Amino acid sequence: MSFDFDESIGGVPLLDLAAQWGQVEADVREAIERVLSTQRYIGGPEVEGAEADVLEYCRMDGAAIGVASGTDALLVAMMALDIGPGDEVVTTPFTFFATAGTIHRTGAKPVFVDIDPATFNIDPAKIADAITDKTKAVVPVHLFGQCAEMDAIKDAVGGLPIIEDAAQAIGAEYKGARAGAMGAAGCFSFFPSKNLGVLGDGGMVVSTDKALGERMRRLRNHGQGAQYHHEEVGGNFRLDAIHGAAVRAKLPYLDGWTEGRQRNADRYDAMFAEAGLVGEHILALPARAPERRHIFNQYTLRVRDRDALQAFLRDEAKIGTSVYYPVPMHLQRCFADLGYKAGDMPEAEKAAREVLSLPIFPELTEAQQRYVVGWIARFYGEG
Repeated sequence: MSFDFDESIGGVPLLDLAAQWGQVEADVREAIERVLSTQRYIGGPEVEGAEADVLEYCRMDGAAIGVASGTDALLVAMMALDIGPGDEVVTTPFTFFATAGTIHRTGAKPVFVDIDPATFNIDPAKIADAITDKTKAVVPVHLFGQCAEMDAIKDAVGGLPIIEDAAQAIGAEYKGARAGAMGAAGCFSFFPSKNLGVLGDGGMVVSTDKALGERMRRLRNHGQGAQYHHEEVGGNFRLDAIHGAAVRAKLPYLDGWTEGRQRNADRYDAMFAEAGLVGEHILALPARAPERRHIFNQYTLRVRDRDALQAFLRDEAKIGTSVYYPVPMHLQRCFADLGYKAGDMPEAEKAAREVLSLPIFPELTEAQQRYVVGWIARFYGEG
């Protein structure tokens, strides 16, 4: 089957932040000027405004606490729930390192549960068997912008606190509820490559539990209540005012960007079908679970001969791709003392060998997408 595309395009980056800058430049520069004019660089009205805006966006009544990164959002949530040495926290092995790394940093033990092969999210059916009398919390990850199966997870955990790792999922929904609003705490990242990115590192943690929120607010500032009076030992997890201002400037664009990513995902699906590439013998499209709003932080395929395909796209077509993630957490060298071995998490290990994420940024054009699909078709001898 022939699949026509314009070879003169010459390449497509995995992410093109410059393409987005023209939309937001005036608003972001105005926001930065507000910070410069007040000289309030730590905390203050821009951070407080960003917290209020994100809380409203998540359709929540509770607390939002701006922090320095998505990693710090996870860490401060775990600290506020008194997770520490001797505790266990159940999570997925197929995720960015911060999910498991923050558990380790509290002194607790990460306990891994294999994934659903369709969505790549934690398999709720396997959670109950991983829970012991030492389990202090469960951390599902809403991977690639699609919420995990939260009802089944809540049924499995038996009332244990759930910390949602929503670093890739701001605006994603499960049965009408926004990511971050369904557990004890929800953790977001504003890293520049995320759907809502700031000008460097940044993050936020949200909770419907206002008392828990106030504790997290103290912990992000060295456990300080009144100035220089420390009720407990926290850390310096604060969100800078310039990043808070950037959140406020960009948030009104987020739903439009999400629609762009969803449109591009739909076009990819149609193009891969047109090219005759869909099927287990070549590739599998991203699954879209029912009753979800998938925001497509990544458009992630399962593909045959993944490493060779990635090298071909890079070297022959200058197409940017990425593998999220090539080594599951249970096989990372730093967690060797946990005693896991290859074969313990077969679905996560299989996904790590097969996944490939394609450009999905909202400004991606139809011609650029045809270029990507055309070169993939050429690799498999279908173009």
